[in-house]
Amino acid sequence: MKKNIFFNPEELNFLGKDVIVGKTVRIRKPQNVSIDQESIIDDFTYISAALEVKKFVHIASSCTISGGNGHCVIGNFSTLATHVSIHCGSTDYTSLTLDHPAVPEELRFGGENGDISIGDFCVIGAHSCILPGVRIPDGVAFGAYSLIKNREYKPYHLYAGGVKCRDLGERDLSHIDKIEEAKNKYNLK
Repeated sequence: MKKNIFFNPEELNFLGKDVIVGKTVRIRKPQNVSIDQESIIDDFTYISAALEVKKFVHIASSCTISGGNGHCVIGNFSTLATHVSIHCGSTDYTSLTLDHPAVPEELRFGGENGDISIGDFCVIGAHSCILPGVRIPDGVAFGAYSLIKNREYKPYHLYAGGVKCRDLGERDLSHIDKIEEAKNKYNLK
């Protein structure tokens, strides 16, 4: 991996073979980040949450993965389009809180925290926002500008519609054999 100006790649928890990380990617706590083989993280991405990037993942430019003590997993062959934001932690806007990182630890209270899991073969459209606690099953796609809330999603379905993100039905599965082939080739469950 090429030199990065914002973190030392040797400090990453795990770095697989043939990984590409842009030189302007910022990883606040590299010891909490694992990046598996042949994944790509494009420039201007910011990561402050614990993150596990599986095999053949693409994180496009200008994405944000944040959230204090939260943990995010991005499954094999999944992609985040440009400007996707993932938040493992967020303020609870309905209540008075002191939960942002500049508040001394002993004074912090409130907020929402929850780990985020994105399955294998998922596509998250440009400018989408994933909120704390979301679990996305394999093969799900979200259109651009989707607000992805903590609710149940169906595998291999397409969701879109911005703030009122709705199920548009099952994705075209005419190439599911290629997905199965990739699973077998790389021993994915």
